[in-house]
Amino acid sequence: MVRIGEKIRQLRRSRGISQEVLAGALGVSFQSVSKWENDLTMPDVALVPAIAAFFDVSTDELFDYDRVRTAREVDAIVDEHSRWYDTDRIKCEAVLREGLRRFPGNEVLLNCLVGVIPVPERAGEVIELCRALAESAHTDETRIDAWRIMAEAYVSLGEQALAREAIEHIPEIYFTKLGVAARLLTGEERFRAAARQANLSLSELLDMLDILTEHFAASGEPEKAAVKRRQARDVLCAFAEDFPTPYTKAACDAYKGRYDS
Repeated sequence: MVRIGEKIRQLRRSRGISQEVLAGALGVSFQSVSKWENDLTMPDVALVPAIAAFFDVSTDELFDYDRVRTAREVDAIVDEHSRWYDTDRIKCEAVLREGLRRFPGNEVLLNCLVGVIPVPERAGEVIELCRALAESAHTDETRIDAWRIMAEAYVSLGEQALAREAIEHIPEIYFTKLGVAARLLTGEERFRAAARQANLSLSELLDMLDILTEHFAASGEPEKAAVKRRQARDVLCAFAEDFPTPYTKAACDAYKGRYDS
């Protein structure tokens, strides 16, 4: 990433402007401009908008901050970490740590990182990162996910009360983006949204039936537990007999054999 002093020098030279002219326009000495350009000092923060206005650039451009390029590079780091997610979590974490050295505080990378740090071994670290994300994230998606992961970390430590407190920050939403898209869009977009939502709904339903099965079994009600187990098996079989998409096939493969007993 280009340093601001170097960027000022590039802009000044590209316009054929001397240090004295720039200094006079900003009301500083030419020695100050020279120190900026040689990375000996930084411009006062109050001068940054004036410098950007003088060169007719945005403050992002002045700091050589290209959001599109950054997003593209962050996506590449996320893809790289995904390659190792199921086979080497240490490598996976290393990829994200290196990404964060390049893009400090990037919430996408931090959100990925809290998902690969092992708990309960490092639950405290996960909780600390999640709390920071929940307070500073720019998107609701990241903020909500941080509370979810925090709650899971607390549970791993046996801290049910703190997990409950974290869960309270998660809003109840009775529709999803995919569900709305499936209902309102048309053609291939509608199909893809419906297929992905069906996959997510299947996984969620099977998880909930698992929980109900465990509850009835623990409560000494084996007949009810058996009903829930059969329901899960029947749901899975119904999906397995459908025209499979990559999404439904992945879900069925993941649960294959789980409800045979």
